[in-house]
Amino acid sequence: MPAFMLDSRQAWIRLALALVIGSIGSVGMWSVVVVLPVVQAEFAATRGAASLAFTLAMLGFGLGGVATGRLTDRFGIVAAIGAGIGLLGFGYAGAGLSTSLWQFTLVHFVIGAGASATFGPLMAEASHWFLRYRGVAVSIAATGNYLGGTIWPPLVNWATQSYGWRATHIAIGAFCVVSMALVLALLRARMGGHVAAGHAAAPAPRIDLQLPTNTLTALLCIAAIACCVAMAMPQVHIVAYCGDLGYGVARGAEMLSLMLAFGIISRIGSGFLADRIGGIATLLIGSVAQGAALLFYLFFDSLASLYLISAMFGLFQGGIVPCYAIIVREAMPAREAATRVGIVILASVMGMSLGGWISGAIFDATGSYAAAFLNGIAWNALNIAIMVALLLRTRRRGRSRVAMA
Repeated sequence: MPAFMLDSRQAWIRLALALVIGSIGSVGMWSVVVVLPVVQAEFAATRGAASLAFTLAMLGFGLGGVATGRLTDRFGIVAAIGAGIGLLGFGYAGAGLSTSLWQFTLVHFVIGAGASATFGPLMAEASHWFLRYRGVAVSIAATGNYLGGTIWPPLVNWATQSYGWRATHIAIGAFCVVSMALVLALLRARMGGHVAAGHAAAPAPRIDLQLPTNTLTALLCIAAIACCVAMAMPQVHIVAYCGDLGYGVARGAEMLSLMLAFGIISRIGSGFLADRIGGIATLLIGSVAQGAALLFYLFFDSLASLYLISAMFGLFQGGIVPCYAIIVREAMPAREAATRVGIVILASVMGMSLGGWISGAIFDATGSYAAAFLNGIAWNALNIAIMVALLLRTRRRGRSRVAMA
């Protein structure tokens, strides 16, 4: 991609198409959250056992993200998304036809793998189209995940109540295949033959933490696991939590939608902030705010307060995950961007998977979610510690350059 294409009108059009694809494909992350109580009841399962479907979806999302990231680095984003479309169609058909909980759980690994192509690889690819507005672009590409999370839960809940969860899953698969294929054809037409050139011409990393790339990747992975264990508690269990409190699953679906809607604001705002103060500092701010929101869940459980706290939680944590992709592009070689982002996203979804399952297990053991919220706060503190260490290292590096000058 020639240099004049960076930050151009053509780049923004590509980004808009990527946002549409991400918004549709992200259904693979959210549908299981909405149908969790219905599936649990039909198969007479415990909350922890039913939550394993989300765990498998997240594991598929993470491992698929590494595979589709590698595919993107080698063959381009079109090939990666094409593979994701096929997996989503197959996975949702399998979920709708499943006759036991283990089948429903296992097939969600395929659904997660299909959805993965519409998140990490899209963020990494968008980073190659922009320089001045890279943080904003990466955040917008990641916003498809939350935009879909805002739209899909109420739709899935309505369809489940009207037609049953099996027919709903089959319909979702058919819609994803048709609509995403059409948008992908438009994106392919806009890509032309410039992608490889754009990657080759990408500028060098902006910051130097004086850490080997693998070491920095490992630190980011630990941080991602920690923040996402905390993040999973409200996102995975808010629907079931509202049902337990007597407010009904529909109220929980609305809170999840509200949470993700405010996450959109957070993600775009974090992109603007990252372009000014960097990805590490921006991630640290989001992590501290996320921990504060989790504390509120411990002390308030009225219907009005849960709506308010859910909006706050979305506003505080929405920009965290895209910051990992921004840090990768700030500190690592461009030619490895999609693969490295995929590895860190794998770690984040491992955290989401662990957080989703362990919160259900804690509920089964204690009969409430209070201990699960405390567990999330502890993991969030680990993320804060790692980000503080990286930020202080960046400042020391900056001071040493000034002294040498």
